[in-house]
Amino acid sequence: MKTFNLRLYLVTDEACLRYANLLDAVEEALQAGVTLVQYRDKKGLGKEMLQKAVALRILCHRYHIPLIVNDRLDVALLSGADGVHLGQDDLPVEEARRLTGPDFIIGATAHNVQEALAAQAAGADYLGCGAVFATETKHDTVPLGLEGLRAIRKAVHIPIAGIAGVTAKNYRQVLATGADGAAVVSAILGTEDITTAVKAFLEVK
Repeated sequence: MKTFNLRLYLVTDEACLRYANLLDAVEEALQAGVTLVQYRDKKGLGKEMLQKAVALRILCHRYHIPLIVNDRLDVALLSGADGVHLGQDDLPVEEARRLTGPDFIIGATAHNVQEALAAQAAGADYLGCGAVFATETKHDTVPLGLEGLRAIRKAVHIPIAGIAGVTAKNYRQVLATGADGAAVVSAILGTEDITTAVKAFLEVK
């Protein structure tokens, strides 16, 4: 059975790393307690992405944490990752489900209630919902806000995570909407002390 926890969902972005390399940074985050990892590289080439995804899968499984690959179903399958996260312009969720079967984790991005309901009906296991706040890592986000996140929570029964601009300071607001957690990039990987950053999130109730 597939299991995953969206409480603190780390999404990678090598451009925001303050030190070390990607694997070292992700391992520190895993040691500190992140509950799910997504490998995201919007500009990566297939061969290099596959190599990194394999390395990340081995690392994540050492800590008993699933690895999700952003956008690239081919890389996810070839690397042995546990799932894929699909945006609105990626492969349709229902087609990805047909190719992967029931035990593969499929996440989908939703910017509003309509997209959330459609993704759930298509077979998504969870939703990444945003943009909840302004963010420096993505400049083409559509505003959703906390109220929009709350509306999606009321509309669907699958787990949801708030995405975009989530920090330890506003994380409590995200959880207060009923969201299961948040996807975080720069507020963890862009810090000089990843361990402290992760623990600050996990202390929020």
